[in-house]
Amino acid sequence: MTDLTRLTIAEARDEMGRGALSSVELTDAYLNAIEAANPAINAYVKVTADKAREMAKASDARRANGQAGALEGIPLGVKDLYATEGVHTQACSHVLDGFEPRYESTVTANLWADGAVMLGKLNMDEFAMGSSNETSYYGPAINPWRAEGSNANLVPGGSSGGSAAAVAALMCAGATATDTGGSIRQPAAFTGTVGIKPTYGRCSRWGIAAFASSLDQAGPITRDVRDAAILLKSMASVDEKDTTSVDMPVPDYEAALGASVKGLKIGIPREYRIEGMPEEIETLWQKGIAWLKDAGAEIVDIELPHTKYALPAYYIVAPAEASSNLARYDGVRYGLRVPGKDIADMYEKTRAEGFGQEVKRRIMIGTYVLSAGYYDAYYLRAQKVRTLIKRDFELAFEAGVDAILTPATPSSAFAVGDESLASDPVKMYMQDVFTVTVNMAGLPGISVPAGLDAKGLPLGLQLIGRPFEEETLFKTAHVIEQAAGRFEAKKWW
Repeated sequence: MTDLTRLTIAEARDEMGRGALSSVELTDAYLNAIEAANPAINAYVKVTADKAREMAKASDARRANGQAGALEGIPLGVKDLYATEGVHTQACSHVLDGFEPRYESTVTANLWADGAVMLGKLNMDEFAMGSSNETSYYGPAINPWRAEGSNANLVPGGSSGGSAAAVAALMCAGATATDTGGSIRQPAAFTGTVGIKPTYGRCSRWGIAAFASSLDQAGPITRDVRDAAILLKSMASVDEKDTTSVDMPVPDYEAALGASVKGLKIGIPREYRIEGMPEEIETLWQKGIAWLKDAGAEIVDIELPHTKYALPAYYIVAPAEASSNLARYDGVRYGLRVPGKDIADMYEKTRAEGFGQEVKRRIMIGTYVLSAGYYDAYYLRAQKVRTLIKRDFELAFEAGVDAILTPATPSSAFAVGDESLASDPVKMYMQDVFTVTVNMAGLPGISVPAGLDAKGLPLGLQLIGRPFEEETLFKTAHVIEQAAGRFEAKKWW
């Protein structure tokens, strides 16, 4: 058999199903891969080797007793935003030093109930605030891809950079991630992996550290579309602990793969042709259009006129919700506590030392736009813009469009420590230009690898779907994947 870590989730499932492989063997292969690669990639901030081996043994015992679950024995990485009982959960922030929750997030509980094995906790931008994984208290995760002829370290995207890097470097079979403004789809595009942000409410947010509660959504990052379909099926559920989760049956997403896209109407929004967009992004987009047309889909031009306001509106709504959500980290009950002369001084010192620069920036922006005198001018107006953005999509779908095809990112991965981005936060925020509209409208979106740029780095295409029609996205993304082929980083670590 080939190197076990090269097996996709679907392949490993089939191998274990026919008795050719045990979960213990597969888990050990991944733990060895992590030991070899993590010093260079920094994808894991905590490796739970003993727990993984225990879970793998229990999984093999269940299989022997004929009780195999949908993900029986599959080793996964978990983004550090998800609460994992008794295991490091710090949202990659200093302010949560030493926090080990006494409860499990609903999504991870679903995965363990289906037989999956936890390898450890994955690096991310602090509290999911960032587009490059450079705001992590544990240092940046490194993209397994490198530009041709260069040894420079590249970012894996953010905030789910550790999840994307671990999947691309074969350090887990798949990973959980979260997406508030593109944090699943942008890292997937940067690392040649597949990432889906499901419809808002499809997965429970309970037990996931909140960034912006009306935008956050859990989803998977995997090596191919089939694996994403398999993982999302297990992650999604209604949850009485999260009133925003939706009580709808979870379809068998995998069954949608291979279905014809003949007659599907694919919308192409002209507003996504932004000023200064690299020629190779446009070329890739045209390739995607041609692949879908060849598969029998109908291509239609559409208008999403309020797209240009999405990024500024997002960067009002998200920080406003963040400033409210992060008020609970005060040094009193858990995490870091920096002593002060009185309680107010202790609060100030703890939060000053505990939060990184980007998190502080967003808390300050959020507090400002929610303050008396500015609430109407900023937050209320941004929410009205959000309604208009949502309406744009509704009109396109009412006109018969089944899915929308756009680029996933305005460029390929950039260098760690890129000065032009570090000195100008707005430039960094522009990384989310193609993805934030999907969160603002609560829609599902998937990024699928579609080609390489002139430097040999992966680029992704994004498909946006109707609410709760992830099956359409999976079958359409599968067509793109079949046409584009698979992309894998050359091993340098």
